Amino acid sequence: MNDEKLMKRCIEIGQSVLGLTYPNPNVGSLLFCDGKIISEGFTSRAGGNHSEINTIINVKDKSLFNKSTLFVTLEPCCHYGKTPPCTNEIVRRGIKNVVIGCEDPNPIVKSNGIKYLMENGVNVRFGILEKECKDLHKRLFVYFEKNRPYIILKWAESIDGYIAPKSKRDKRPHWISNELSRQISHKWRSQEHAIMIGHNTVKHDTPILNTRNWNNINNRKFIIGNDQIGLNGFEEIETKGKTLKALDICQYLHHKKIQSVIIEGGRFTLNKFLEEDVWDEVRVFKADTKIVDGIHAPKLKSKYCKKIKVGDDTLYFFKNY
Repeated sequence: MNDEKLMKRCIEIGQSVLGLTYPNPNVGSLLFCDGKIISEGFTSRAGGNHSEINTIINVKDKSLFNKSTLFVTLEPCCHYGKTPPCTNEIVRRGIKNVVIGCEDPNPIVKSNGIKYLMENGVNVRFGILEKECKDLHKRLFVYFEKNRPYIILKWAESIDGYIAPKSKRDKRPHWISNELSRQISHKWRSQEHAIMIGHNTVKHDTPILNTRNWNNINNRKFIIGNDQIGLNGFEEIETKGKTLKALDICQYLHHKKIQSVIIEGGRFTLNKFLEEDVWDEVRVFKADTKIVDGIHAPKLKSKYCKKIKVGDDTLYFFKNY
């Protein structure tokens, strides 16, 4: 089994815990010895073990460490946080070979973890499936390199290009996409550090914005504006009567240490991020239903990079990187 296949397995492990490890990255790792994988691990919930430690403690025969190779998607940490440095434990256990997907963009780790391992007699190879590993950890890279959260814009629109009717009988959401699409949306919510909407969406729809149709793991929720009607557990981003720019909002979220946010409306908020070109992904469900007289969907200048069928809906993906 070659290095690329083993790193690909680490990426799959890391992907399986996306959304469950904040503020730590969703790292995947494994130990390879005598032609087989002897242990796998991923990052625990906040305050728990990092991926490398979980992989190490899962090994029953401790005599295998000195002839094993540790594969890990992200450079091992070399500082004390809520847990001790992973690099120290790697060296202490006598692991002599470490293969790393990509460097950690966190300034207190970047290249220092690799340097510590090499200075303590560990043979380090890095850059294996680097692009794929950076994609796995793209939220972390945007957070540290662009000083803002990774931004995902999401909406559903009718076949005639509307995201909502102009008037409704009540303050309940008007469902456009099908049930499977809505379940996928709940999965996405569980994967990001936060959800955000504008205050008009709260007033008109009183959304819950939880993950009840997926895993009931709910991350932080933010509302832009100071209207206190129906906040439903949202943290408020005060505007003080001003129209905030997208970068102002990003600065606020970055100060709150939010690494990623999925923005689900409304049209004014979505357009704000599109017009200022402050976004990383857009995900749009186009449904086979008509509204006739409604609120127009945001307009994208970018061409979609992928589309898939979700029942009678079509899901379009757009990227800005």
